Amino acid sequence: MSKTLIVYYSRKGENYVNGSIRNLSKGNTEVIAEMIADLTGGDLFEVETVKTYPADYYACIDEAKAELRQGARPELKAYPDSLDGYDTIFVGYPNWWGTMPMAMFTFLEHYDWSGKTICPFCTNEGSGMGSSERDLKKVCAGATVEKSLSIHGAEAVQSRDRVETWVKSAV
Repeated sequence: MSKTLIVYYSRKGENYVNGSIRNLSKGNTEVIAEMIADLTGGDLFEVETVKTYPADYYACIDEAKAELRQGARPELKAYPDSLDGYDTIFVGYPNWWGTMPMAMFTFLEHYDWSGKTICPFCTNEGSGMGSSERDLKKVCAGATVEKSLSIHGAEAVQSRDRVETWVKSAV
């Protein structure tokens, strides 16, 4: 029987929510990732960088923009030993400057995605998936990338019905 993995990057602390800065004890992407794990029985893996991003939201987005421009690949704290045994992998992230955070590129470039099915999900404050689907297809050559789910971050906690409908259509 195939197993499901939910890989995600999420930002706790200061976040932009409906036009203002709010302090979140749990990042929006993590909220959605946990819903998917609950619905699928899948394993969760949080992508974490070695270097912590600034606590200040605006300083963080400035750093994220610089990383994007440089094509940076931030060092990660850990990786799953293997993706063997996982056929379906949900990949989640916030939309940072029109795509995934550079840490997600670091993670994705670490593996061979041949034969895997990727179900991308993204939290954002109105920018949707940006170019992340195209970027995923490029980085994860050999994988089948399913229809994505874009969730307005401010509505993450109230999105279980949308997430459940999407998960059922994706797997």
